[in-house]
Formats: sequence, structure tokens, C-alpha cells
Amino acid sequence: MDDQGFAISMVYPIMKTIAQKGFDFGQFCRHVSFDMAKLQDVDARIDESELVRLMNEAARFTQDDYFGLHQGELTDIADMGILGYVMMHSDRIVDALKAYQRYNVILCSGYNLDWEEQGDDAILRFYKTTPTPMSRQCVEDMVSSLYHLIARMSNRSIAIKELQFAHAAPADAGPYLSIFGVEPRFDGRENGLRMSKEVLQYPILYSDPRLRRAFEPIAEEVREKLLRGREFSDRVFQWMMACMPASLPTLQETAASFQMSTRSLQAKLKEESTSYNELSARVRKEIALVYLNKHEYSISQIAYLLHYTEPSAFQAAFKKWTGLTPGQYRAQRRQKSVSLDTAEALPHIQSRRR
Repeated sequence: MDDQGFAISMVYPIMKTIAQKGFDFGQFCRHVSFDMAKLQDVDARIDESELVRLMNEAARFTQDDYFGLHQGELTDIADMGILGYVMMHSDRIVDALKAYQRYNVILCSGYNLDWEEQGDDAILRFYKTTPTPMSRQCVEDMVSSLYHLIARMSNRSIAIKELQFAHAAPADAGPYLSIFGVEPRFDGRENGLRMSKEVLQYPILYSDPRLRRAFEPIAEEVREKLLRGREFSDRVFQWMMACMPASLPTLQETAASFQMSTRSLQAKLKEESTSYNELSARVRKEIALVYLNKHEYSISQIAYLLHYTEPSAFQAAFKKWTGLTPGQYRAQRRQKSVSLDTAEALPHIQSRRR
């Protein structure tokens, strides 16, 4: 299963927000046919589609079209479990963001962030690593919660210079102005906010390095358990393989397929110690090995199928991958095949001579 889903604990902020608004969570669960017994299994996970449904239903149930924004306001470090504790005991805000980026899969698969510095500013971008669009309520909760957590961890007021959402504008921008101090730009290319880069260096008020060293190995173990054999890079690789040999997707086409910017795609792949260039080379190598074992294809034809402009470019790349030219590899495979056939035939020949 490629999608690890969401931790069941992600339902608790919904429950807290509904209760804070004066509604009964049990009544809500009955209204939307959600089994509250699922909350008893702390290791359970739910599908993204189910969490999105619960968020949308909660907005309707409470008659709050800005439910995600307001849920983000109420989010506390404790709501984020082990991830929250690693963030809380990091040295600086930038270290907490790195922890969020690395361990966010513990809470929610498919949603993450990256950032960059531009002049005096830092730009935080929120993105999805799966092809389905970001839910408005979910992304607004994500942006709002992280914004408020940064302010609480640093014990400082955080001025937002610019805010952008990819979804369409709701009827009233007032709630955004009240929470962030600025009106967002809607229908943007991505979800993100701009603030002073000084914020990244703010120390975290109650950081305890000893506690971080205690919590981080636990977070690492849970993360590895979730990601083992299901990395985002594997999904990208499989998608690229499926496109071949009809086309070798460009970086831009790959990012568009996963509904994120090229920068976000590269950042996500970097988290898993790979890159678009490495994956495209791996795709070409795997397919080259298959075709070189099919003697009806010439090396020039294989180069064409792998979308090289010249056979010499393919030969240079293949030698870099394997230490052999395509012709040497093919000859070596043929020799091994002949040797194997001879070895298998020898007992039969000797038997006839007897």
C-alpha cells in the first residue's frame, strides 16, 4: 500500500474544535456515521478521504465554513504526539521545521512542507506528495496550525508578509485577516506564506536537548516503519516507468502529475536522498537492461527507445552505470548464456558416451 493514511489521533483536533464550539462530538459521529470506537486504537490509521470527509462534515455540522482555520488556531504541540515533542525540544524554529518535514508522515501521509530564503524573507510552502488535490479545510488547518505553533514555541508574534492558497476564494476573507493579519491571495500556484527569515533562527522557549534525544529515536523508528518499502520516490519511479518507452517525463511533467511545484518535488525527493535526475537515470538503466537482453533490438534502437538524441550518449551513460559499454554488456550476457547452456548439456553428452 503506497498511502500510509493518517494517524487516528488526527481526529482528536476535530473533536476538540467541535467541543470548543459547543457541539456534542458523539452526536457529530452519529450524524456522519463515524465509529468512535476507532479512537481507542492508538496505532490505527484512516484514509485521507475519510479525514477529508470528517473535516468537511465538521464544517457543515458547526456551520463554520472556516473550520480548518479555526482548528489550526486550537492545535497544540500535544495534539501532534511524538512529532510535536521532537519539535518542542528542538533548538530553533528552523530545527523544528526540519523535524516537521522529516517526521510529518507519522501523522499524515502525503502532506508536507519545504522552505527557502529569499533576501530578508523566508517562504514556507505546503504541498502534497500524492496526485489528489489538497482539501481546502485540511490545507488551511495545516497552515494555520503551523503558524500558531511557531508563535507558541518561540513565544513571539509572527508577522506574515504574504499568504497564498491554491484554492478558490471563499465568500469572506475576514477570518484570514483576523488570524494572519493579511488577506490571502487565492487561486495561486501553491499554498504558502512569506515571513521574515529571522523567524527561522528564533530559539524555542522551553527546548530541552535531553528530551529531544529521548524522543527523536522513537520518531525515527516510527517513521522508518511507515516508509519501509513505500517511499514517495518509489511512487515517482513507478510512474516514470509506466510512461516509458512512450515518453520520458520531464521534471515539470513529473511535478505536475503529482500536483506540486518542481521545487517541492525536488525537496521531497531530497528528503529520501534521491533526485529527479537519479530516478530518470534509474528508469533508463532498468529498461536498457531489459532491451539489451532482447537481441532483436540494436543498440541504436535502444538508445532511441530510451529517448537519447544520439547512441553515443546512451553508450556513455550505460558505461557510467555499469562500467561496461552496451555492446560489452550484451556480449558478456551472451557468453554467460552459452556457458550455462554448455554446462547443462555436458551431463547429457557424457551420458550418451557411456
